[in-house]
Amino acid sequence: MGCHVNGETYIVPINYIYNNDSIYAHSGNGKKIEMMRQNPKVCFQVDEITDTFSWQSVILWGTFEELNGVDRQQAMQGIIYRIMPLANKHSEESSHGIDIEQHNDLIVYRIRITEVTGRFESHED
Repeated sequence: MGCHVNGETYIVPINYIYNNDSIYAHSGNGKKIEMMRQNPKVCFQVDEITDTFSWQSVILWGTFEELNGVDRQQAMQGIIYRIMPLANKHSEESSHGIDIEQHNDLIVYRIRITEVTGRFESHED
C-alpha cells in the first residue's frame, strides 16, 4: 500500500482482507497511519506471479477510513480469520502485531475503493 503526504511517498506491505468493494486492514500507530490521516487518498497493489509468463497485477486507489464499533469488530474478526492459518503456532503473536487477546489498541481501517486497473499475462503449454 502506498500513501503520500507533503512530497513524501511511503509504501509498505500489509495484511488485509477484501470484502464489499473495500480493503480492510489493521495497524499500530505509526508513520502509515499518521500519513493516511493527513491524506486519506491511498494506492494499493496486489500481484500473483506463477512464473515469468503467467502473472496478474491489480492496482487500486481508494480512501482511508478508520473503523469503530461493530464495523471495527467485524473487520478485525475477518483479518484474524485470514491471518491465523499463516501462523506456525496459534499461541504466538503474529509478526504484524495481532495479539488475539488484546487488540484494542490497534487501528482498524477500510480503504473504500474508488478506481481499479489491472494487467495480466498467461501462457499455457
